[in-house]
Amino acid sequence: MNKWIKLIISILICQLAGVFGSFFTSPSIGTWYADLQKPFFTPPNWVFAPVWITLFTLMGISLYLLWDKKDKISLSIFGIQLVLNVLWSLLFFGLQNPFYAFIEIVILWFAILVSIVKFFKIDKKAGLILLPYILWVSIAAALNYYVWILNPV
Repeated sequence: MNKWIKLIISILICQLAGVFGSFFTSPSIGTWYADLQKPFFTPPNWVFAPVWITLFTLMGISLYLLWDKKDKISLSIFGIQLVLNVLWSLLFFGLQNPFYAFIEIVILWFAILVSIVKFFKIDKKAGLILLPYILWVSIAAALNYYVWILNPV
């Protein structure tokens, strides 16, 4: 298969995860999420879409770099973290449950870390490209935590 087609497919796989997550996120932004107490460091809403589009693109490039390496364990862990990413959107925005979402985002964070370590061992660039992703998920985890604390049920 042509390398450009592999790259496009890899990026599309990751972008589709973002699209699935947005099905849960979008309906809650102007309603439930707007009414929550949020920490002082919460970015404006318009920041999230471009950041996530960029991160899913970087994830796709990282996936592409491992495509031909045929390391099933690394690719499986990457797939798991991609599913966990969508699951977080379901828990936080879809079910409007910051507590369960926080527990899940901690698990997601560790899955990303394992992906980075595994990818880095196979292709340093593939691992390094995922660093902005874990950084952003770290910020998201802190936001999630404070939303949970500031909005007791």
